[in-house]
Amino acid sequence: MSPKKQDRRITPTRVSKRAYEKDLRKLQIELVSMQQWVIATGTRVLVIFEGRDAAGKGGAIKRVMQYLNPRHARVVALPQPTEREKGQWYFQRYIEKLPTAGEIVLMDRSWYNRAGVERVMGYCTDEQYERFLQQVPVVEKMLVDDGIILLKYWYSVSDTEQEKRFHSRLDDPMRRWKLSDTDLLSITRWEDYSRAKDAMFEVTDQADAPWWTITSDDKKAARLNTISHLLSQVPYDHLEPEEVHFPDRPAPTGAARPPMDEHRFVPDHAATL
Repeated sequence: MSPKKQDRRITPTRVSKRAYEKDLRKLQIELVSMQQWVIATGTRVLVIFEGRDAAGKGGAIKRVMQYLNPRHARVVALPQPTEREKGQWYFQRYIEKLPTAGEIVLMDRSWYNRAGVERVMGYCTDEQYERFLQQVPVVEKMLVDDGIILLKYWYSVSDTEQEKRFHSRLDDPMRRWKLSDTDLLSITRWEDYSRAKDAMFEVTDQADAPWWTITSDDKKAARLNTISHLLSQVPYDHLEPEEVHFPDRPAPTGAARPPMDEHRFVPDHAATL
């Protein structure tokens, strides 16, 4: 079956909190096992997370990363390019962030900014956009041919759910920073973003680097579906952990230590609760 036929939209049922937490734990244990295989074999894994604003990419990335060894897994979320970077080949600053042997890299948005927000908001020229569409299938084929496991996820959220999430950010002091002017403009440019996404898929949904669509109105379901699918795309084996022998703690020698009252302790805020 071709990747395009496999990408058919699936509307998951709402997942209960209890079922979500139980399955998430199982999947995260598998992620840790998968990472051990990636490290041992020197495999390189690159996962691209794309989609509309407030589609749930960040929450999915957080759950993937939660228990992974950060020495061998990292999130790449690049800011706007500097003046120097604007003078580089478009892919250059992304290429620098690719995984090395035994590493997993999760891209929170990627080079597809050019086909999305840059195209819709007019941040790139028509010539730059057309050149990107010509080059990106070639670049991704080179990555895959070199042995990198490349996964591309598109988070699909409905217009009503997106607006609901925007409003929730407005009243949340810990997430207010997520509500940017570009986010708000995406409400009025919904159809433009839809056309840009369709045009991007038409060119970049290739057999060797397909797009996988994740319906994300239900965040819990989207996270579980992401991790489950990611695991299915990495041909890992379960490795037996090395046996651990805890040493005996040596008996105290009775050596004198500085008095405790000479140390500065953080005030016990917790005791006031």
